[in-house]
Amino acid sequence: MTLSNKSGSNNVLCLRLQRILHLFLIFLTCSTLLPFALAEGEEEDGPYRGQYLGKLNSYHHQVSGDVYAVNEYTFLIVGFNYDGNGADTFFWSGASNRPGPQGFIVPDEHGRTNILDRYHNKDFTLTLPDRKKITEIKWLAVYDLSSQNNFGDVYIPEEFEPPKTQVGGTFSRRSHNVSSSSIEILDSKTIRIKDFTYDGLGKRTFFWTGVGAQPSSRGSKLPDERGYLDPIRQYNKETIELELPGDKTIFDIDWISVYDVADSENYGHVLINERLNVPPSLVKITPFEFSLPNCRQLHKDLQVSWEVFGPQITFQLSGQVAANDYMSFGISGSDTSSQMIGSDVVVAYIDEIRGYTIDYNITSLAPCVQVLGQNKGVCRDDVVGGLDSFQLNTYSRKDGINTISFRRTLKSSDDGDKEIFLDRSNYVVWAFGQLDSNNEPAFHTHYPKSDILIDFNTTEPVNDCFAFTKSVEMPPPLWERTRITDATVRTFNAYLGPSGGLRGYQGLTGHVSSGLAWYINGYMIPELYLKRGLTYTFKVRGGNNPHSPEHYHPLVITDDPQGGYDRLSDAKQSEVRVLAGVEFTRRGRPKPTAAGPLCLSRYPPKYDRRLDDNFATFKKFNRSLITECVDEPPALLEITPNITWPDTVYYNSFTHGNMGWKIHIVDSYNNLRSVASSATSLSLSIVLLALCSLLQY
Repeated sequence: MTLSNKSGSNNVLCLRLQRILHLFLIFLTCSTLLPFALAEGEEEDGPYRGQYLGKLNSYHHQVSGDVYAVNEYTFLIVGFNYDGNGADTFFWSGASNRPGPQGFIVPDEHGRTNILDRYHNKDFTLTLPDRKKITEIKWLAVYDLSSQNNFGDVYIPEEFEPPKTQVGGTFSRRSHNVSSSSIEILDSKTIRIKDFTYDGLGKRTFFWTGVGAQPSSRGSKLPDERGYLDPIRQYNKETIELELPGDKTIFDIDWISVYDVADSENYGHVLINERLNVPPSLVKITPFEFSLPNCRQLHKDLQVSWEVFGPQITFQLSGQVAANDYMSFGISGSDTSSQMIGSDVVVAYIDEIRGYTIDYNITSLAPCVQVLGQNKGVCRDDVVGGLDSFQLNTYSRKDGINTISFRRTLKSSDDGDKEIFLDRSNYVVWAFGQLDSNNEPAFHTHYPKSDILIDFNTTEPVNDCFAFTKSVEMPPPLWERTRITDATVRTFNAYLGPSGGLRGYQGLTGHVSSGLAWYINGYMIPELYLKRGLTYTFKVRGGNNPHSPEHYHPLVITDDPQGGYDRLSDAKQSEVRVLAGVEFTRRGRPKPTAAGPLCLSRYPPKYDRRLDDNFATFKKFNRSLITECVDEPPALLEITPNITWPDTVYYNSFTHGNMGWKIHIVDSYNNLRSVASSATSLSLSIVLLALCSLLQY
């Protein structure tokens, strides 16, 4: 035998020995009692990535990496390396005993089946095609089809069970009607509770979690289904999903409780099983280090930290908010509760250039408007004759988190500022939401409903803050759009109602909301179609008391989609064409002509408007409201659109922006009917095509 033959035999022998050793390792993996193996060198307190399958066996081209099963269909590859020098190389999988030509391409991390490029220490997921399951294959390889060479592989244990949603127990029925169906643990951070019931009558009751055999006061708050850390509301057979805060996972807790911290009483709880084989969470965790010694978590997406030094206090607001959002925090308007009206707050935000911390005084839950020569509502201190008492220190936006630090004196020289007391706790308020087109705070989307007390002068630093988490959230479906196209309708009844949540005004128009919206003939902001040359009458009931900053809304029609004509500067007013609802005095000042008595659809008592998006349709939402109208005749606004009118104009409020919507000015209703018919036919065609595609699939 020649030397080359001996060398070849030795290579074959080495490969066979490697295969025997590999099968032996698989046997050890399958026979172990632990359902979760750890990667070599992986610490037990490291991030949970799913069920560990092993390291990629490296044969050629520097292939390496750790492989996990995320769920029934998906692999997570951590620290993957490949030099990219294969000629026709793919991720390859199959059900044969070992990698070979019988198999199929696994799309790369982008869902493509291109030849693999170079990888260097990269983390990504691979999903098997055509809904194939990991239990249906025996291996995953980096395989070259042209040379039929296996560059690296990992094998699936025969008794492998992929991570999947696990069903747990039910909440024990102890008191306050707490009950549920079986909980579902969706992944390592998310718990779904079906048919959850609680009467809402506890003193200071929270979702509460911790370790140990039974719930106790040594646990910690679990944010509710909307991320709030307030005492929880009443629930009646609702399905909710709770996300464990920060970097906490299901493996860090033993129970979830409905717990009253005032009386240290457990109203009901469910135990969490050990060693659950669940998928890893896809929630993005952003650790955040605050620079000040004290920190309070106000919401899962908002923190405040502080430090007192002499007569001054330094604050830092950190929020996981959109780029055009504001964060607000301040001292309550009441000494006995957390109250927005009368409060003294900072409004902090970052634009494309710099950060801002602006001092605001809140006299009414409405945008800042002039009431008989005085500014009322949510107004800047310097607008109402005060001083801006906040001094900006630093600002930054990183990883979707705005961080703004600022300071003020504990006792300001401005009479409109609230004193921050150090000898007792302070009631505070907070909110965050979108800025309007004038960079003023619009109606807040997030705000507390309970009292919040903070002691700013503790002997030891306080800190209950946790890392920010961000999951992929789909916006809720919009409520139905309404178009009034009936040519026989010449009269429109206009009154006020709540603007709804993301399904309502904000979602339908793409504009921020002021909290109220126009309801026309029983619909929220319908689009109106009016014909040139015909006369139409609006019966206006938007409030005629100019002393009320909240409920004084004369109707106007302009070419400006935002509205709030009275709030605009003279320069801005000159750019807006007023078509109806305003006359001008001899001095050129605008004066509304269609201010009618107040007719308002209100929420029922004790209703939480943060739940507006729970209504699937506007009809259901509208039925929940209570309409109250002053018994006076409405103001009448008659219009006759003519050839000079633009094709699209807007009905809105004279005093507040973002309350109305479009009026389409048409020359003929016949054209409108043909367009509507074409749109209906197109919609039906799209539905039929979709059905055909589904049948073929």
